[in-house]
Amino acid sequence: MRRSRLVVFVSSVLLAAGAALTGAAPAQASQLAATGGYVALGDSYSSGVGAGGYIGSSGSCKRSTKAYPYLWNAAHAPSSFTFAACSGARTGDVLANQLGGLNASTGLVTVTVGGNDAGFADVMTTCVTSSDSTCLSRIDTARAYVDSTLPGKLDTVYASIRDRAPNARVVVIGYPRFYRLGTVCLGLSEAKRSAINGAADYLDAATARRAAAHGFVFGDVRGSFGGHEICSGSSWLHSLNLLNIGESYHPTASGQAGGYLPVLNSVA
Repeated sequence: MRRSRLVVFVSSVLLAAGAALTGAAPAQASQLAATGGYVALGDSYSSGVGAGGYIGSSGSCKRSTKAYPYLWNAAHAPSSFTFAACSGARTGDVLANQLGGLNASTGLVTVTVGGNDAGFADVMTTCVTSSDSTCLSRIDTARAYVDSTLPGKLDTVYASIRDRAPNARVVVIGYPRFYRLGTVCLGLSEAKRSAINGAADYLDAATARRAAAHGFVFGDVRGSFGGHEICSGSSWLHSLNLLNIGESYHPTASGQAGGYLPVLNSVA
């Protein structure tokens, strides 16, 4: 083999090896991620419940023009945008109702799901209305579900996304911690607030592990919500809202724009 050809061959091998070791995408995949379609999947944290500005045609799914998927689409103008996230969605709902927009031309997929499977709404209801011990017991039940059942459900969703969108960059985005601790705050006790935060961490850790197993990126929003939890004095999360109970414990418009969108921008 001539020296010039040998140099080119060795360089190509080293570049390919470097891409494999670092997880760098081939040029074609990178181009698709930049210019392909964007599909937003998931539950109320993706649809934008709590942010207002709901799209009338989305009905009870409550997709918001202030949700991070809508904001990302407006800023980056992908070739197409499918906003399929829906309030109340569990993993089974994503599989049954949200995957139709995925195809080989999809460049970016985002998904936040798993909280409803783990019983988030019931956990919060129990903790708001019951004693510390009852709240902590309900959280223990949710953590056991996260250990035993949720990983398999996430695996099924993630495998289905990859099967339908083989070339996409997939970003799995987590949930924030809900409470600022160590402050004087009306409502739940410090023990309840600490346990709820711990449950959010537990769910995020389990979700991140399954995302990594499928080669997906995990977008951790806990840092971006730091200093903006409930009881912080500058909350990006609704506390208990008796006038609109469904928005309770969901991000505000500021939480979507300042908490979720920067994380997506950093990893998309």
